[in-house]
Amino acid sequence: MIKEFKAFALRGNVVDMAVGIVLGGAFGKIVTSLVNDVIMPPIGFVLGKVDFSDLSLRIPAVEGKTVDIKVGAFGNTVIQFLIVAFAIFMVVKQMERFRKPAPAAAPTTKNCPFCVSAIPIEARRCAHCTSALEGA
Repeated sequence: MIKEFKAFALRGNVVDMAVGIVLGGAFGKIVTSLVNDVIMPPIGFVLGKVDFSDLSLRIPAVEGKTVDIKVGAFGNTVIQFLIVAFAIFMVVKQMERFRKPAPAAAPTTKNCPFCVSAIPIEARRCAHCTSALEGA
């Protein structure tokens, strides 16, 4: 059972997924910092608030209680999503560019129309059946 688990855990897909999750978590922290510390302060300044994440709508509810709708936190989350989505889009585009197959090389042989043997493209006469080729 331990051998089976080791074979499962060390398969390429599992290791790749683990690396992706760890890097995704680290990238998530970078994006969170970018949004909260770089992008949102100027937006908050324009809107007259120091911290955009504190922006909320207070709605009166039943029995004198209020409900706070955290519009600023939602805005931060939407911007984080857009940044992550754009970064993933760019990575996928680069991966597709690297995965494109190399252009096929020009053929160096052709088939003789008489004996169907492979002969060089520039041949004027078939080396196998000695037939004269068209265009020679």
